Amino acid sequence: MKHNALEMSLLLDYYGELLTEKQRSCFDLYYNQDLSLGEIAQEAGISRQAVHDVLARAESAMEAMEAKIGCVARARRQQKALEVITEAAAALSAMPQAKELAARILSAAETIKE
Repeated sequence: MKHNALEMSLLLDYYGELLTEKQRSCFDLYYNQDLSLGEIAQEAGISRQAVHDVLARAESAMEAMEAKIGCVARARRQQKALEVITEAAAALSAMPQAKELAARILSAAETIKE
């Protein structure tokens, strides 16, 4: 059942508001707090199977949204592009005639990261 916790946490960050409060709560307890299905069931006053079903529906809903919208994939592409830009600007900064340009590029990359 347990998918990659980092991937699921990213999905929750982007699409968590689309879940019900119960789904969001169970999802947080399972993936972010690392509670077992039994512990969540006890805390929520529902069966272990119900927790499993809630998590499965939440995962499915968020994965469907990611497939349609692609926010997480886009953020990853942007992060990789920023790394390339930063590396290229660092290489430029070694060239005396391009130091000012490299500083401007690095500054812009930092602004995007924020």
